[in-house]
Amino acid sequence: MRIVYQDNKRGIIEVVPETLDDLWHLSHIIEPGDLVSSKTTRRIQDSTGERLRSDRGIKKTFFLGIRVENMSFHKYSGKLRATGIIEHGPEDLVPLGSHHTLDLKLNYSIKITKERWSRWSIKRLKEAIKASKKPSAIVVAIEDDVADLGILRQYGIEYYGPITGSVSGKRIIQKNRKKVMNEFFDDVATTIENFKGIQSIIIAGPGFWKGDFYDFLKDRYPDQAKIAVVESTGAGGRAGISEVLKKGILEKMATEGRIAHEMRLVNEVLEEIGRSSKLVTYGKSQVKNASNAGAVEKLLVIDKLVRQRDTEKIMDTVENMGGKVMIISSEHDGGKQLEALGGIAALLRYSMG
Repeated sequence: MRIVYQDNKRGIIEVVPETLDDLWHLSHIIEPGDLVSSKTTRRIQDSTGERLRSDRGIKKTFFLGIRVENMSFHKYSGKLRATGIIEHGPEDLVPLGSHHTLDLKLNYSIKITKERWSRWSIKRLKEAIKASKKPSAIVVAIEDDVADLGILRQYGIEYYGPITGSVSGKRIIQKNRKKVMNEFFDDVATTIENFKGIQSIIIAGPGFWKGDFYDFLKDRYPDQAKIAVVESTGAGGRAGISEVLKKGILEKMATEGRIAHEMRLVNEVLEEIGRSSKLVTYGKSQVKNASNAGAVEKLLVIDKLVRQRDTEKIMDTVENMGGKVMIISSEHDGGKQLEALGGIAALLRYSMG
């Protein structure tokens, strides 16, 4: 993400999102009441006032500004949409005051005007810009002749697969087994190549398959082998991918360990709760009391709550008293577990009683 224009006095920041992660960040930065402007395409009426048939209609592209009422991020299609009332645009083409949905797209500028930019929105914007420069990573979990891939995004895990082979088939005779195994490994390696910008590969799973795949990469795909490490897990599939994240391997590799770190923090909270520890609390009221007392060492807040003013005050209090604030994505399992606790939890320096 890039900032291309900023006017602090008027509360305007214009950005260009460059990745799907950037759109995810913007879905939490832009909120109801903001004025958002970007390019849009609309089908225009003819001079008689009757709408032209869709196969003959004239489409025009122009800048349009709407007062946002609702934001929606569709991670599977990679679309971010802002719905609201049209406030500015070419009046000969669009009726001001009518509803419109803007598709906010990659590599198109988006101008955001707020009455008040909170320090957390600015912080998140800066983090998105910083994170866009980091390398990305992929986890390959192999068990038998089945491989699942987990691509790490800032908003969570994007799963791909499974990719299956036929090595375990009963009709595979021993002399063909090596050939069929290599065909399966080649399918997996080719799939990895299709994900551009991958800087780290973690090959995980139980048994010998992960090691065989790594040896195959060294022989056939040396560039992938150079950025790959092998890690043992108790299971393959998505369970194996989750196990890798919880181990913190990605953080040690200086890759996109943000989600891994978030999941480990949530897991730490859950473990403290499981032990009936007095060094953890959750729920907005309880966390507020702990923050006012200066007892919060680490504050975990789900992204859905950050826009709320009372939540923002708690975050400010914790940071002002030397605590750390971590915004947790609602798109991964750790975020869903935190949401079940009320969306906010804290690890404490000392017991509240």
